[in-house]
Amino acid sequence: MSEQWVPAQIKLKGDNRCIPWKNLKDLILAYPDVKKKVDIFAFSIYGLVVFPKALGHVDEVVTDLFDQLDKRVTPIPVILAETFKSLNVCQRAGEGRFIGCAQLLLVWFHSHF
Repeated sequence: MSEQWVPAQIKLKGDNRCIPWKNLKDLILAYPDVKKKVDIFAFSIYGLVVFPKALGHVDEVVTDLFDQLDKRVTPIPVILAETFKSLNVCQRAGEGRFIGCAQLLLVWFHSHF
C-alpha cells in the first residue's frame, strides 16, 4: 500500500469524505503482511462500527488519526479538548447528543490490546 492509495480511494458521501468499506476489504484480502492486514481491519472496524459517519464508509479523518498515532504523536490534548467541547455543546443545547471522541476510543483500544 503506497502513500497515494488513500487519496485515490476517497469518495464524497453526503458532506463527508470517506473510504468505501469494499476498497478496504479488497486491500485486506490482497495485502501480504499479516500485521498490516490486522491494522487495516482494526481501522475498518473502528471507522465503520464505533463512530460511523456514512453507512459502509470510513471517514477520512480516521486515517489522519491512525497516521498520527503511527508517528507516535500524542493525541491527549486534542482528546480532552474535543471531549469538553462536545459535552459543552450538549449542555447548552439542553437535549444535545454527546458525540464520543474517536481519538479517546483509539487510545483506550491501544492501551488494552
